[in-house]
Amino acid sequence: MAELVFFSGTMDCGKSTLALQMHHNHAARGRDGVLFTRQDRAGSATISSRLGLQRRADEVDDSTDFWAEVVTRRTRGRPVDYLVADEAQFYTAAQVEQLARVVDELSADVFAFGITTDFRARLFPGSARLVELADRVEVLQVRALCWCGARATHNARTVDGVMVVEGDQVVVGDVGAGVGEAAYEVLCRRHHVRRMTARVARATGPSAQTLLFEDDTAAEDGAPH
Repeated sequence: MAELVFFSGTMDCGKSTLALQMHHNHAARGRDGVLFTRQDRAGSATISSRLGLQRRADEVDDSTDFWAEVVTRRTRGRPVDYLVADEAQFYTAAQVEQLARVVDELSADVFAFGITTDFRARLFPGSARLVELADRVEVLQVRALCWCGARATHNARTVDGVMVVEGDQVVVGDVGAGVGEAAYEVLCRRHHVRRMTARVARATGPSAQTLLFEDDTAAEDGAPH
């Protein structure tokens, strides 16, 4: 039976790489698939991986109707066995419902890839609806790492290396952007809460780690901190 599967993780954990690999594997077995993306960092109508892989894809906007996309292609003779939906966090809740309908009524597999939460640690609408509707939610096993070496679980938006917590939910950027530009950094929960990016940690020096140790000791002792 067809499935709606949501592959989720932070930035820098290989989502787009897996999306392209998934497409390659299914296409190599003779299955017909369509690639979709929205607001990829490499530009419109492109799925790009930080490993350097790129593939043309159909660009999604608010007017995209996935049900109509599949029906139109099938009417023209394409089988459309599966969809690869990258950057799915940017899809609307209604579009996720369309993807579920494609699975249930047209028996096409849908493999959706996206970030679960935004820079404020709040669910994207598309990701929230995917979690609610997907047959399976797969957390990607390639671990993105915080600057401290712990597993990164949160996405931080930065400007000149300083974390910001206000602004539009969607601002397209990437890791390592230029001076004055919006960029992103993955952090563990502890450092996301403390707004301690790699740049802030370097500027603070050894005292940053001393502070963390003292806070952890106080917490274990039940002392206020």
